[in-house]
Amino acid sequence: MPTRPKKPRIALALAGGGPLGAIYEIGALCALEESLAGLNFVDIDAYVGVSAGGFIAAGLANGMSPRELCASFIENVGPEQDVFQPSVLIRPAWGEIGKRLALLPVLASQASFQYLFRRRSLSSAFERLGRALPAGFFSNAMVDVQLRRQFALPGRTNDFRELKRKLVLVATDLDSGDPAPFGQPGLDHVPISKAVQASAALPGLFPPVEIDGRFYVDGALKKTLHASVLLEEDVDLLICLNPLVPFNSSESPQPRLLSSGEARIPKLVDGGLPVVLSQTFRTMIHSRLELGMKGYERSHPNTTIVLFEPDQRDPEMFLANTFSYSQRRVLAEHAYQQTRRMLRSRRGALSKQLAPHGLRIADAVLDDPARTLVSRRPPRSRGVWALQRLEGVLNDLESALAR
Repeated sequence: MPTRPKKPRIALALAGGGPLGAIYEIGALCALEESLAGLNFVDIDAYVGVSAGGFIAAGLANGMSPRELCASFIENVGPEQDVFQPSVLIRPAWGEIGKRLALLPVLASQASFQYLFRRRSLSSAFERLGRALPAGFFSNAMVDVQLRRQFALPGRTNDFRELKRKLVLVATDLDSGDPAPFGQPGLDHVPISKAVQASAALPGLFPPVEIDGRFYVDGALKKTLHASVLLEEDVDLLICLNPLVPFNSSESPQPRLLSSGEARIPKLVDGGLPVVLSQTFRTMIHSRLELGMKGYERSHPNTTIVLFEPDQRDPEMFLANTFSYSQRRVLAEHAYQQTRRMLRSRRGALSKQLAPHGLRIADAVLDDPARTLVSRRPPRSRGVWALQRLEGVLNDLESALAR
């Protein structure tokens, strides 16, 4: 009797990127699931999420489809208990701020004593006063509260051990610097909602999250993806999403105005310190990601690893205000359409990578110009679509020549 072919094991790794990263990943996941026949993101084998990616991964592992995540997080529609209000992330951390301010009189007295009587330097005195600064200025405690409420709905769970599929949410232990893979044995007793809160606690923005007497911060401090925890599960196909890429302004055909109404920036230095720091941060984490991906390919040659991320020439995703939710619908739609465009341009190469794992590109869906995520948009001209198909053919030709 012939044996049935083994079902391919598929896993998903989601990097962080703040609220903007979550918006991109939701838009991209919706585009991927619709355009790749045979792919169902709530019916794969394992997930790993870091920071904002942890929020998305936790929802998928609980059976929330990408479209349902879009309704909850982007459009804020549906049952009240299933709507995630992004505004909770910009609440001041009054408890942390008050606790630090209460230390100020004592610290000021100690600094004055050391400077006046022990002849310590002025910089040393100011270092002691630095302890009065909050460890984070915004509170993400409501992440735990809101997700706890959502995961209490029928068919969902806030317990790693009760999930039907493997879920790992990675934070960083502040005192040791080691990664903390919540969901793995020994750390699977922590509520999923609390693990998401810890994994997304970006230092300086949110205070460290205390769990079992230890303090945890953003999981991206150690690695960008932490995909190795899934590769060790002997998966056949690993799909990776990374929302943050450095912006290549020299090759970007920027419009005069972006969809958000922001003016284009001819050179990044013209954007001042925020833009320079954003580009620096993105370049550093993306460089680390590239090294990690090469290492994964060497260590797991039998696993197909596919990475999806924004176009580095795209000014929309780079110049978007990370914590501006007034534009989240526009940005989600943009991520959705850009991912579809990328799939068309990589159609041939992706088809060969995905076919052995039971996935194929749904050409009719992918080539439908009327498809949108959150808003109705006029169909693009036939000439634009012809150019995109030509771009895909040229990419295939380039890959063939390289081989």
